[in-house]
Amino acid sequence: MVGNAASAERLQLEPLSVTSPALRDGGALPSDYSCKGSAGNPPLRWSRVPDAARSVAIVADNNNSRTGAEVHWVVFDIDHRTNELAEGTVPVGAVEGSTTNGKVGYTPPCRAQENYRFTVYALKEKVDLGKGAPLSETLKSIADKTIAWGRLTATHIE
Repeated sequence: MVGNAASAERLQLEPLSVTSPALRDGGALPSDYSCKGSAGNPPLRWSRVPDAARSVAIVADNNNSRTGAEVHWVVFDIDHRTNELAEGTVPVGAVEGSTTNGKVGYTPPCRAQENYRFTVYALKEKVDLGKGAPLSETLKSIADKTIAWGRLTATHIE
């Protein structure tokens, strides 16, 4: 997690199960989802969203010990009944915020030997910010509203 979103990780929250038909936890991120490919974001699936959830958010990042964390994608206000995300898509009604580089949308990772994390958050209410909202504001809102989370980590780009 990045910035203030780390506070949510320290709490004892309910775990979500996060999987993907395109990658496995601890495996490689297929190059199609990197800056060498053109597929956009990988497909994701999640389960065990608590009944109290009112929305879902996804943050894709890497935690580089040399240069610090970098957010490659943030999407929020996903309908709480949604349990999957198709390759290269954003669910209807969801909103994308700004990434570390200030762009809106999925910014494919490029550093081959880094860990890339796809974290799904169940939120007690909507983030309710606009498209392209500042990253720090978005991450703080997600952290403040998180009631459950789960993660899928790719250990490198293939």
